[in-house]
Amino acid sequence: MIGPAAEAEIIAEQLGLNRTSAEILAAYVELIEELGTDDVSMKLIARRAGVGERTIFRHYATRTDLLLGAASWADRVVFARPDYDSVFDLPLALRQTMTAYGQRPDLAFLVAEAMMRGAAGTDPAPSREHLERLLLQEIPDLQEDERRSVLAALCHLDSAGTWVALQREFGMAVHDIADAAAWSAEAILNPLRSRTGAHHG
Repeated sequence: MIGPAAEAEIIAEQLGLNRTSAEILAAYVELIEELGTDDVSMKLIARRAGVGERTIFRHYATRTDLLLGAASWADRVVFARPDYDSVFDLPLALRQTMTAYGQRPDLAFLVAEAMMRGAAGTDPAPSREHLERLLLQEIPDLQEDERRSVLAALCHLDSAGTWVALQREFGMAVHDIADAAAWSAEAILNPLRSRTGAHHG
């Protein structure tokens, strides 16, 4: 099992970041949580990351680039999806992800906003490939249009955007959002259980 530092390095590589870029983003994400996005100066980020202010601008030409980069980093590192081996385990994984968003709401809002802007590195459907693979393995008789619909619905549930909508529009508590997402996923998946030829608890 790899540690958090090694995992962060792997994610940095996946995002096409060098070590300095990753350290800048990690520092900025920490400061956003501590101070909010409006109160974080370049000087503070530079000090936290252990670099000069000019170095930040060499890696991120504008404040917007830096903010969107931080959102991508938070999405992949802070809100890393839990592992699961069956599509029918998604409701539990969703409950964990939604709870994680609720525990770090400033970052959840940041990630959702970046996804809406289509920022490079953010993924509006972070679990898509994994879910698609599981659907093909476990329910191979799903027609293409059925699979596409199920996948779209599940990916929509598994996003920071959904968490923000439920929190902002309905004022739901953290545990209620987690329950709503899990129940919605169950409602989508339950009719498919009989088509697997296997029993899932």
